[in-house]
Amino acid sequence: MVEHPHRSHPTIVKRLKRAEGHLRSVVGMIEGGKPCLDIAQQLHAVEKAVAQAKRALIHDHLDHCLEETIGPLPREKRGSVDEFKQIAKYL
Repeated sequence: MVEHPHRSHPTIVKRLKRAEGHLRSVVGMIEGGKPCLDIAQQLHAVEKAVAQAKRALIHDHLDHCLEETIGPLPREKRGSVDEFKQIAKYL
């Protein structure tokens, strides 16, 4: 299997490293006895950051790897691929 570095990967890595830092701070908040509401808000932010990274990775894969596999399609035949990309945002 050949690995494909994608242009979006550095951005995704930055996003995940930021989420990693936030997660470490959440652990510190729990260990420090911070209020549950504050902890829950920070956990929500971490979850959202990871979900956005996942979404970006999946969309990048669809845009590059899927296109590479099926090749360029005429506009009238792109419907299924475009629809698949749209539904993937709900992952």
